[in-house]
Amino acid sequence: MPIRLELPATLRDRLAAAERPLIGLWACAGSPITAEIVAGSGCDWVLLDAEHSPNGLESVLAQLHAMSGYATTPVVRPPYGDTVAIKQYLDLGVQNLLIPMVDSAEQAAEIVRAVRYPDGAGGGVRGVGSALARSARWNRVDGYLGRANETISLTVQIESAAAVADVERILAVDGVDAIFVGPSDLAASMGYLGQQNHPDVVEAVLRTIAAAQAAGKPVGVNAFVPADADRYIEAGAAFVAVGADVAILARQTEALVERFTAGEGSAPRASY
Repeated sequence: MPIRLELPATLRDRLAAAERPLIGLWACAGSPITAEIVAGSGCDWVLLDAEHSPNGLESVLAQLHAMSGYATTPVVRPPYGDTVAIKQYLDLGVQNLLIPMVDSAEQAAEIVRAVRYPDGAGGGVRGVGSALARSARWNRVDGYLGRANETISLTVQIESAAAVADVERILAVDGVDAIFVGPSDLAASMGYLGQQNHPDVVEAVLRTIAAAQAAGKPVGVNAFVPADADRYIEAGAAFVAVGADVAILARQTEALVERFTAGEGSAPRASY
């Protein structure tokens, strides 16, 4: 008999079933080893970033393989919301997409069409290649074409003043499962480059969280400072990214070296 497989639950499914905010980490190093270490940390979800990191299709695939033995949910951020790129990531077996820089409801609707197969009524434009691709495990997922939408979740990133202004309409787009706020780019778009904690930026983030709650859709936020994460969780964020592999490595190695070299030159060292 042919092998029949089922795919893991999506981020949409996990959010719907969650009794607490889901805590995530970024994997930016482009390394399967690092991604596996992050996946084994106990976090709920891991963002594999291909927007600001040295990741291509092959390295994302290798990291998906490395993470597949863990309970964490992988989320992949392509460089942009391009129809062809989305098709390629989906065919790799990416089930959870986070699309950056979505500024309008019209843009969000086009991304939804890129994620979905054609249905004869103009509902989607995703190219059909499941028999050749990991998405359907080479046709080992029974009935994949007819229920592909059930196996994919789509989150769009709100990270500009224009997106915040249009957030209610973005949330109303059928097929957008969740939104995710990026305070860094949002701050830059508001004229506060590098000032994610400027009161106006915080107000915009909180307004976006409130809009998502009113629409009944999950909202996530990027918050690498624990106090910021606490603030947005208290405001109603359903999933939060609290750190990145490369940032953790940078800060922890600096702290370790500082521990042994602090005050160097101020006092003689013992010789052994």
